[in-house]
Parts: sequence; C-alpha cells; structure tokens
Amino acid sequence: MILMVKIKNIHDDIYLIGGSGLSGPGDCMIYLIASDEGLIMIDSGVDKNSVDRLVQNIRGLNFDPQDLTALILTHCHIDHTGGASTIQKLFDVKIIAHKIEAQVIEGKEHSERIGAYFYGVDYEPCSVDLKIKDDYEELNYGNKQLKILFTPGHTPGGISPYIDVEEKRVLFGQDIHGPLMKGFGSNRRNFLNSLQKLLELDADILCEGHFGIYEPHEKVEKYIRKYIKQYSK
Repeated sequence: MILMVKIKNIHDDIYLIGGSGLSGPGDCMIYLIASDEGLIMIDSGVDKNSVDRLVQNIRGLNFDPQDLTALILTHCHIDHTGGASTIQKLFDVKIIAHKIEAQVIEGKEHSERIGAYFYGVDYEPCSVDLKIKDDYEELNYGNKQLKILFTPGHTPGGISPYIDVEEKRVLFGQDIHGPLMKGFGSNRRNFLNSLQKLLELDADILCEGHFGIYEPHEKVEKYIRKYIKQYSK
C-alpha cells in the first residue's frame, strides 16, 4: 500500500482525493471526476472519518461537495464502501455498484466479503441506486462519459470504470493486484480474464486502488502484465 499524502490532479478534471495518509488509515485510493453535471467520486474509504477528510479535500480543490452527483463503488470491500452510507446521508448522490455486490453493500447478504474484520470497524449498509447488470455500461454526465466494465475475480461483482478525456484513456482499476481469497468469493479464472480485458483497453493512465498511479501506457501495460503472470502460476 502506498501512503498518499497530497491531493493530485491526475489529468484535466480527474483528481486523487483519498487514500491511506490522505483521507484515512486503510483507505483505498479515492478519485474524483469533475463534469458539467456534477462531481463523480470513485470509492469512499473505510468510514465516516474518511468522509470528513474527503469533504475537506474536495473543498481544497475549490469544488463544492454539494455538487457530488454520483458515487461509484468498484466492489464491496469496506476500504472502498465504508464511507458510502455517510456520503448518502450528507449529499444528494446516486450510488452505483454491480448488482452482485449490491446484495452485500445493502446489507441484504451478511457476508465476510465486506472485510470489516480486517479493519476492526462496523460496516453501515447503504442503498444502491443504480445496479450495473451488464458486462459493459455507459454513464453520461454532460461532458464526461464513464464506461463501466464488469471485472469479476477479486470479488464476484467487481467493476472497472474508465474514461476518455483529451486523447487520454484513464482506467480506474482499483484492485488489479488482488489478492484472491476464499472469503472474498475470489475466482482465479475470472480474475485473469478480467485482467486481460483491462490490458486490452490500452489505457494511458492507470489509477490503481492501493499501489499508485501509472503512466504512460507502457507502464500501465507492465503493471497489469505483472499480475497476469503472478496469478497464472
């Protein structure tokens, strides 16, 4: 896990606003996209304390947190979803996740898949407003079009958003590194298939979930291939 201590403008209207050291201990890396129809957040950190820092960081970029319009949860693990219920209470935001993960995120399926025990915190469920059902979907926010790819393996219902902005393809591949665990519902074959899909996107920038931001394309490809090789053994 990389300790992120500074807000970062990744590319045009895309920002890093959270991570361990930036928003809260144990948080995944959390990203923000500014569109002319509002702000889109990708993942939400471990808990309410993470959200407090995320709100500060959004303000630090001279954005209004009240402009949050969408929160995309890439999978159900608490370091990605634990702050979602607080965000839902504070802001008029639509929460988006794959239908498989939604069962866990909404608390309808009591499962160790959340991983709250790793962090010693309690998970507070939230409702999922838009449940991704297909292998590929597009979400339009004015001048920004997010594409959502179904990428199971790390968990059964993982998704990987990506966006094309100013001739650059930016991929939010949150847990390309894994790990694969029985308690997570991981599946090695599905994971390898998903990594191959991500490789074929030919992304210029990779925003990973815990281990940094990679560019240009050659570094993105090298990073993904490393885990294809590791999990193919």
